[in-house]
Amino acid sequence: MLRAIASITGYLLYRCIKQKKQMSADLILKNIGKHITLNEEETAYFSSLIHCKKLSRKSLLLAAGQDCRYLSYVSSGALRSYYVDKDGKESTVMFAIAEWWITDMYCYLNNKPAMTYIEAIEDSTIFQISKTDFDRLLDKIPKFEKFFRILMQNAYTREQLRIIENLSSTAEERYDSFLLKYPQIVKQVTQKQIASYLGITPEFLSAVRSAKIKSAAKK
Repeated sequence: MLRAIASITGYLLYRCIKQKKQMSADLILKNIGKHITLNEEETAYFSSLIHCKKLSRKSLLLAAGQDCRYLSYVSSGALRSYYVDKDGKESTVMFAIAEWWITDMYCYLNNKPAMTYIEAIEDSTIFQISKTDFDRLLDKIPKFEKFFRILMQNAYTREQLRIIENLSSTAEERYDSFLLKYPQIVKQVTQKQIASYLGITPEFLSAVRSAKIKSAAKK
């Protein structure tokens, strides 16, 4: 009797996990569907190339010096890519929340050791595709060339605007711009991580936020 109950419980747990995984996979397919349309065969082939990975908060997905073999899609949670200089100072390169893609792109595309770290800011679920399978995907389903071209264009545009903003705007203006562009990210990252992304100290960001609060109170 107990064995039968355990068997049924195990089966139900398996079904639950499988359903949750399918729901997460549906999210990545929905993301791809924003730019290209896949038929059933193409969907099945793409799905066979990706695998799901769970990350606990503060765990490293990638460390500098490791082989950068995977491109990751964030199904849930939040990740951060950062660079550590010779003095141990961290500089945030980018954040990635649900429906964003993340890797050390230069190293991924050129089969080089990673230059950056990628960590989970909170418990996260991601889907990954290896560089080998990525190349196979582009060969077998050329329309994915369009999908990833759009991703690259959006990323290049975002980074170009960020560089120009860093050169032409004050820290206060950059912080305001960050709040306006990425209100969802603000809810998932620390002020220290935001300061690192903006290229300022946490203390300076704290002063900026205090000044904004005082200014708002006077109105």
